[in-house]
Formats: sequence, structure tokens, C-alpha cells
Amino acid sequence: MLKVATVNVNGIRAAFRKGMDAWLEQSAPDVVLAQEVRASEEIAQELFGDDWQVAVNVSQLKGRAGVAVAVRKSSPWHLAESAADTVPVEVPSDGGRWLEAVLTRENESGKEDARVRVVSAYFHSGEVGSEKQDHKMAHLERIGHRLEQLMSPDASSENAEPLVLVAGDFNVVHTERDIKNWKLNHNKRAGVLDEEIAFLDRWGEQGWVDVVRNLAGQVQGPYSWWSWRGKAFDNDAGWRIDYQLATPALAELARSQQVDRAEAYNQRFSDHAPVVVSYEI
Repeated sequence: MLKVATVNVNGIRAAFRKGMDAWLEQSAPDVVLAQEVRASEEIAQELFGDDWQVAVNVSQLKGRAGVAVAVRKSSPWHLAESAADTVPVEVPSDGGRWLEAVLTRENESGKEDARVRVVSAYFHSGEVGSEKQDHKMAHLERIGHRLEQLMSPDASSENAEPLVLVAGDFNVVHTERDIKNWKLNHNKRAGVLDEEIAFLDRWGEQGWVDVVRNLAGQVQGPYSWWSWRGKAFDNDAGWRIDYQLATPALAELARSQQVDRAEAYNQRFSDHAPVVVSYEI
């Protein structure tokens, strides 16, 4: 199994102070795709510890964004290479939002027998009627071009059907099932606008599979983000905005999904909960 967790850590230093290390030990993912890291690669490596290989794409704006890929050394998987910003960066606010990494696994004879490309992605939050929303929409368009490239066979080494996973905080809900209060938010707030949702529709038409929805079925949720404000967490008034989007060949290998929701509000290390999927590769 390849167990992959994606989580917006809302500042990795704060997350570890609030118990992210305990979650890592309990959940035991092979790979963590983190967003809003807000720290250098050196700091992230120190926090994860010696049993992890860590790569970070740092934001050009200090204290903002930043994405990471962390691979547990004791797992069968190895972080073979990484590449930042294969989705072009046009303004500083677009930086630190896209990091690709190639994971490899060797058999007993030391020969590579599996290769998977993973992406840690952090989309803009946006704000209706503002320049922030303009940046978000432009970046979604650029992401779409890269997704089209990643779907092609030559994007994943020698695999006839590419094994690629794009995961992270997309800051867009897809349907009414992905948000508790659809009517209050639809076409009123960024993240619930039809023009944003159209991109998720388009990527699905390209063949990308929303792995969690595919495994969970047509149920309400499971949500992955709850506001710190009010009783949103206690009332499970959440949004499902953290995704694992896989090529068809990889999606077929997905066996289980879970959202590691904290048991109580004061036990959260982020306003997002880790979204965890196990793939049998």
C-alpha cells in the first residue's frame, strides 16, 4: 500500500506545536502533501525529523503559501526528484502553490518496480469582485493546462497509463454534497462560484478522478475544512475543499479513504483535516 495524506497545515510550525507529530505517528502515512507550509525547506525538514525526506516550494511572499512533499524513509517509497512551479508563476502571489515529486519503489533485487508522480497543490482562496479572484481564475486556467499534460503517457516515465496524483487544498467545492450550507454560499462566496466549479467539471471530463468522492459515494461530505469561528466544527458545518485527484490508472488502485477529523475543536492542529487515501500499487 501507498498511504498518502494531504493537509493544509495552516503554518507548519504552529501545526507541530498543536500536535501534528502525534497525528503522523497515529495515522502513519507514507507520504504527506502539505499546503500553507509558510516555512523554509530546512525548517520543514527539522520539524518532520530524520525519518522523512522533505521538499518544499517556498512562497515568494514571506509567511504565505508554500507547499511540501514529505516521504517517510522507513516506507518502501523514495523521493526521487522534485520540481517546483511547473505551473507558471505570473505574480508573486502565485508562488509556492505547486510542487511535483516523483516517488519510486524498488524490489528486493534493487530494481525500480513502481513510479508515481505526486503534486502538492494550493489554490488561491479568492474573493468575489476583487483582484484576488482574478488571480485565482487565471491560475486555475494554468493548472488546467498542466493537468492536460500530466494525463498524457509521456508525463509519467514509461507507464502506458500514467500514475499521477494531484492533491491539496483546491479552495473550490464541487457540488452541493461538498458544503453544509450550499444555498447560503452558492454564487455568493469564492469557492462556491459556478465559474470556479466549471474547472472541476472540465478536469473530470479530461479523465481525472476525485478519489474520495469515488470511494465515499454520493454522500454529504466528508468535509475537510471548518472555520475556526463559531460552532462550525462542532456542528460539522464544513466544506470539502481538499482533494486527491488521480489519473484513471491510479484511481483504480485506491482502496480506502478517510478524513482524520479531530475528536474535539481544541485538538485540531489546523482548520483543515488530513485527507488520507491508500493505494494498492
